[in-house]
Amino acid sequence: MANKDNKQKHNYIFYGTKTTASEVDDFIQHVITTCERAEAQGRKKTPVCIWGKHGIGKTQLVEAIAQERGYKWAYIAPAQFEEMGDLVGMPRVRDGVTEFVAPDWVPKEEGPGILLIDDANRADDRILRGIMQLLQNYELVSWKLPKGWHIILTANPDGGDYSVTPMDDAMLTRMMHITMEFDVKEWAKWAELNGVDPRGINFVLTYPEMVTGERTTPRTLVQFFESISTIKELDKNLGLVQLLADSCLDSNTVASFMAFINNNLSKLITPEEIINAKNFKTQVLDHLKSIVVKGTLRVDILATLCTRLVNYLTINKTKPSKEQLKNIKDFIKIDFIPNDIRLSMAQDLVGSSNTHLRMIMADPQIGKLLLKRM
Repeated sequence: MANKDNKQKHNYIFYGTKTTASEVDDFIQHVITTCERAEAQGRKKTPVCIWGKHGIGKTQLVEAIAQERGYKWAYIAPAQFEEMGDLVGMPRVRDGVTEFVAPDWVPKEEGPGILLIDDANRADDRILRGIMQLLQNYELVSWKLPKGWHIILTANPDGGDYSVTPMDDAMLTRMMHITMEFDVKEWAKWAELNGVDPRGINFVLTYPEMVTGERTTPRTLVQFFESISTIKELDKNLGLVQLLADSCLDSNTVASFMAFINNNLSKLITPEEIINAKNFKTQVLDHLKSIVVKGTLRVDILATLCTRLVNYLTINKTKPSKEQLKNIKDFIKIDFIPNDIRLSMAQDLVGSSNTHLRMIMADPQIGKLLLKRM
């Protein structure tokens, strides 16, 4: 409780719009394209700083952009710099003139490439001030970044419990800013795409409030889910599971995950089982009813399964067979799924990049549902 109270007292300072990872990605991609046009016309480029709490995937997002574009990659964590020489390089005398030799982290080849300055505001104040010229001119003392390189920074918020160095206006105005926030649906889509243990995805979708941003973060959750991925039956290895959970997560999350196992929620039906069911009533409907229709309707579990099914069908570009399409339609039409969840799922499927899923609109009941809300 004390941690929660302390957290509420923090007045975190962010910069730029607070938004989801996908919108941050779009923003970065646009800025990179704009900077490349500016460089081609002999104008200055502008660095970008991504703000956000720890463990939400800022660094990974930038790495993914570099990989997607096929760009070269360079990385520094200036909090590790002890001396100014780590930043600007070491002096040498050539032809009677003192110059600085670029340190090893400076790219040697022309881009396109991305230089990530990670956790920039965890650096010492001297180092932070020393970076200003790099942000302004893409150069420091005697050396320049090669052509085609972009600078992206990440930073944790000021005004709270993070050990950071405040940035003054002179530094802030050298960059464009955006703040990345955790979004459970986007995380679930990323997790599905990257092979995170399905039981972990179900847990986070069912208990999104557990992602506190303290010890339990998207990063530590993925660490934990990776550690249990080889344990087929969690309920028969509770001692080991708890040891692994305690090593990564806070006590409230551990307690919730153990309850998740004990209530058999780790054995939820999978998207593959839903679409490939030979007998939808017995394999899907009756199974689901036995889990979610117990006194109070478990809307959270229904929402979890709907999100996972949409993500699975979208990410895998599934072209449903006649039988699979019928199962998808039957799932949407389950009578104890609340209308708002049913509608959201139908809209997500129709609007998916997997155009094969638009065939669900041919069902009169689903088509009527969608038309009512247009």
